[in-house]
Amino acid sequence: MCGITGWIDWDEDLTRHHSILEAMNEIQFHRGPDAGNTWFSKHAALGHRRLVVVDPAGGGQPMLRRRGEHLYVMVYNGELYNTLELRLELMSRGHSFSGHSDTEVLLLSYIEWGENCLQRLNGIYALAIWSEQEQSLFLARDRLGVKPLFYTQRDSALLFGSELKSLLAHPAVQPVVDADGLAEVLIMGPGRTPGHGVFRNVAELKPGHSLVYNRSGLQIKRYWQLYSRPHEDDLNTTTAKVRDLFCDAVTRQLVADVPVCTLLSGGLDSSAITAVAAGARKQAGAEQLHTWSVDFQDNDRYFQPDLFQPNSDARWIQRVSKDLGTEHHEIILDTPELVDALAAAVRARDLPGMADVDASLYLFSRAIKQLATVALSGECADEIFGGYPWFHNPQAAAEGTFPWLRGLAERVHMLNPEIIDLLHPEEYVSRRYQETLADMPRLPGEDPGEAHLRELMYLTINWFMATLLDRKDRMSMAVGLEVRVPFCDHRLVEYAWNIPWTMKNYGNMEKGILRRAVAGLLPEDVLNRRKSPYPKSHHPAYLEAVRRVTTEILEDTSSPLLPLINPDNVRRMIQSTGSFFKLPFYGQLMTDAQYFAYLIQVDTWLREYHVQVN
Repeated sequence: MCGITGWIDWDEDLTRHHSILEAMNEIQFHRGPDAGNTWFSKHAALGHRRLVVVDPAGGGQPMLRRRGEHLYVMVYNGELYNTLELRLELMSRGHSFSGHSDTEVLLLSYIEWGENCLQRLNGIYALAIWSEQEQSLFLARDRLGVKPLFYTQRDSALLFGSELKSLLAHPAVQPVVDADGLAEVLIMGPGRTPGHGVFRNVAELKPGHSLVYNRSGLQIKRYWQLYSRPHEDDLNTTTAKVRDLFCDAVTRQLVADVPVCTLLSGGLDSSAITAVAAGARKQAGAEQLHTWSVDFQDNDRYFQPDLFQPNSDARWIQRVSKDLGTEHHEIILDTPELVDALAAAVRARDLPGMADVDASLYLFSRAIKQLATVALSGECADEIFGGYPWFHNPQAAAEGTFPWLRGLAERVHMLNPEIIDLLHPEEYVSRRYQETLADMPRLPGEDPGEAHLRELMYLTINWFMATLLDRKDRMSMAVGLEVRVPFCDHRLVEYAWNIPWTMKNYGNMEKGILRRAVAGLLPEDVLNRRKSPYPKSHHPAYLEAVRRVTTEILEDTSSPLLPLINPDNVRRMIQSTGSFFKLPFYGQLMTDAQYFAYLIQVDTWLREYHVQVN
């Protein structure tokens, strides 16, 4: 994993602007602390920060290759999981290699097949390839959007980077936020409309899309999408295919020249990944697999089960680790460091995020990085197999909006009336919801119940999953940790997309088909454990701490947050003894404490990024 950035400009000689490109590159140092380099020609400048995972000697970037008179230059962030197959095919076509990196394989794949190389890739990536002969830039992002890639057009220039901060390091890009950008933060946040860059005239290349920028202008293409078709496999065949695809994805993603571990919560998804990984390590005669978990000080004392968190993880983690023979590491976080890390999480994401859920992942990743460079995580199983509560709650499914975006009226109540008039919150949410459904690939003649669940699945993959992937990338890469997500293997996602709900929910259990597919890999009680999400702190001291910081913000007349909110209503919420949000206002974890923490993050973002609302 790495950080990439670049600047294409038809009206400037970029060889005279080394300092600007260097600044855009170095501000992403955290994504690639092992090496950094830049490349310049008159109208193109590319930068790369490297996190060494494969081929330390031969995978340096920007990588240059010639074919005849053509010079190609590439910067790339990601991992290919079918490197060996592609390498063998390229060798059969006459290509030679100087190392064993996936970077070289990817560049030669583009030289051989052009844009069509994307159809052959199995991996996660954000890539940029400059053709000096053609004076053309090619950008592409992986199918599910695991790796980020932002861009902006400014007059004759196109700027791009792995993170927003890279673009903001260029003098032509100012941190200006208009009404839509403000709605993304105050209404949709911590989620974000696919492709929206929040800052004015800044976009994120959507998952499964590529971009070409040359003297004829900018062209964006969609090279991958889900297709809806009848599922013709019976239950046993479906089970076997899910197992094969899953196990193959995990095994492929264990390849690295640096230490690899897994994140283990004791739930179905992380436990299944750990089981396959531990088995593969044992079969290869490799050292014992290391596993990691996170919890919070005194959570065993204050945890109360509810619909969204039916049980705590601790005993399940011990159960799985012991059964699989892993060397387990538990990180315990306390309230003061969790509150302090809210600002670090904003800097990592360049936006307000999932409050302490982000902050804890940042701290967790920082601890893991001391012993490992690569981790495998269980994200995305709930999205593709229907594990979230809203898939199993008829009322939530029938509300006609994003089922994880609750409490909209309560959030609007906390805003300045002038901001409400500017944003039209209900209309904004409805517009984004309808836009997504209009894009959904439908199956003609599908049962109405199945069709509606397919809608929920599409919304969840395109929005909620994107938020979690964004969180995972930013918090882990902020400390130079690469996190891989086997459930995002596009082959598994494509296959699961068309499995009917009656099979997905086999045995009337969430992710029933996945449980059936991994049977035998895990103890029976772990296999049947109810879903429980990433943990959060239940300590009352955390709620008191974020209330106190929010009060300090309200009393600071210079706070840039004050013009956006209704301070009196926020103050009344602070003073209330009951719960303001009866259900999480976002996802499964974000209630009153997280709302205060989110306001703290918005204030931090406005201050530190010098955001101009216009």
